[in-house]
Order: sequence, then structure tokens, then C-alpha cells
Amino acid sequence: MRPTGKLHLGHLVGALENWVSLQNEFENYHLIADYHALTTNLSTESLYNHTIDMITDWLSAGIDPVKSPVFRQSQVKEHAELHLLFSMLITTARLERNPTLKEQARDLKIETMSYGHLGYPVLQAADILLYKGEVVPVGEDQLPHIEITREVARKFNLQYAPNNSVFPEPEGKITKFARLPGLNGQRMSKSVGNTILLSDSPEEIQKKLKTAVTDPQKIRKGDPGRPDICLVFTYHQKFNPSAVGEIRQGCESGALGCVDCKKQCGIAIAHALAPLREKRAHYETHLNEVKDILADGERRAKRTAEQTMSEVHQAMKIG
Repeated sequence: MRPTGKLHLGHLVGALENWVSLQNEFENYHLIADYHALTTNLSTESLYNHTIDMITDWLSAGIDPVKSPVFRQSQVKEHAELHLLFSMLITTARLERNPTLKEQARDLKIETMSYGHLGYPVLQAADILLYKGEVVPVGEDQLPHIEITREVARKFNLQYAPNNSVFPEPEGKITKFARLPGLNGQRMSKSVGNTILLSDSPEEIQKKLKTAVTDPQKIRKGDPGRPDICLVFTYHQKFNPSAVGEIRQGCESGALGCVDCKKQCGIAIAHALAPLREKRAHYETHLNEVKDILADGERRAKRTAEQTMSEVHQAMKIG
């Protein structure tokens, strides 16, 4: 995940919940993609503070650093080396066909793309395969990148290790709520300002939900609504599942107005995030603990990365 600071509900339902649940099934590695962050913002002034903010949210959501090392991409130099080698195995034409890249360029209004941005999926392939990842928890929009990773692994194995594959071909794992819309109904993004942060107070959550888009035909209480096209109902489905039937009935009949519906939704979201806010409060007052967790994760990640690169060098008969 790129370090852009505090995380929002989209990160929680699209990635973090999945990561936490997988900790008891797999050996997990959690990478802070600080090199990737440079593809859309060259400034490094806030990168470290954003990293600490993000790790704090990871820990608050349930990432166990004992089971799952957390580390910065930039502090494990093998990422850059493997990225260089992988870049020889894929064409620019293949990268230009990447639908996720096209969507990102459109969303960010990028007219001229940098070499590093075009090669983002190749560096991501190095991130995954350096630890021989077999399962990659991602949002739907990242599945094309996983396919590129599979192609790169296949090409390397065929070219340099046909009898003893060095890399697995990983599978992407998505959640049911892989993409939760933002408050305006579009993709949730802090740059757009349509997010609810995991660290938001109950009051902040209620204030933000007041701006959430709803069924345009339901103007006032008493008007029948269409919950299946309503953003707030989508939030209810995730954070207030026990009341979904009642909410649907009240919306469709007109008995439940949008103001009350949003208020109930805000209460449910705040309740769901309460344990995370409590953990975050602890880490915010114990930042040295967060920094120690990061340093330990980087030591452990580097040991694995060095072993993988030793196998790469042997297969390629270089180094």
C-alpha cells in the first residue's frame, strides 16, 4: 500500500479486513510502497510521517507485526534490483494495455506519463515475487497487475529456470466489498475529499455522512426510495447488516427519511470503528513502539529478499 497518510473505509473493506483474516492462514508480508508513491507525487517531504500514520492504522485494524512483518520498500534494496531484471522481460506495449493504468491516468488527469509510472506493475511484480507471494489480497482494480506479475514470473522461469521454477504464479484474492464508493458515489479517494477516515470521531463521521449522495427521487421523508441505488444503503449493508431489512422497508415505504437513515448509518460506522480508534490512541502516544515494529519488519524482510536474490543470481548465472 502506498503511504498517503491516514486510511479510510475503502482501505478497510478493500484490503485491511482481508489482510487481517489471512494472518492465521498464510505467512504474510506487508509492504509500505514508498517508491510507488513517487509515481504520482515526487515530493518526499511528508513521506515518512505518512508512513507512520498508515502503519498506525494497520496495527489498529489488527495487523500483527509478530506474524506479519511491516516494512518500507525503499529500505530493502533488492526490490530495485529485481525490478530492473524484470523490466527486461516485458514490453512497453503490454504495460500500455494495462486498464488500471489507463483508469489512473484518467482519474489523475495525467497527460504525460513517466517511465516509472508506466513500469509501476513491474516494480509491483518484484514486490510480490521477492517474497514468493502465492496469494495477494487486493482490490478489484489491482487484478490486472496480478496478471502482469504472473506473466513476469512465467517468463523468468521459462527463460532462466525451466527445470526448477524460482517464482510462483500468484493469485489475487478480493473481498466481497472490494470497492466501497466514496461519499459522492465515486471512487473513494482522499484527494477528492469523499472519504471517511478510520480515525474519524463519531461526530466527524456524522458530519461527513450528511453530504453523502442518496436516491435523487427521494427528496423528503414520505417519498418512497430505491435503496439499491443509494450509497448510504450500501454502507448499511457493510456496517449495519442486522438492520438492512428494516432500513430497506422504511426507505421503500417512505417511512424512513434520509436524515434519519444517515444518522443510523453514522452510529453503526462509529461503533464498528471504535476498537480501531482505541488502539490508534495507544500507538499515537507510543510512537517509538511503531518505529521499532517498522525496524524489525525491515530486518526480517531483508533476510528473505537476500535469499530470493541469491536464487535469482544462481538461475541467471550472474553475480
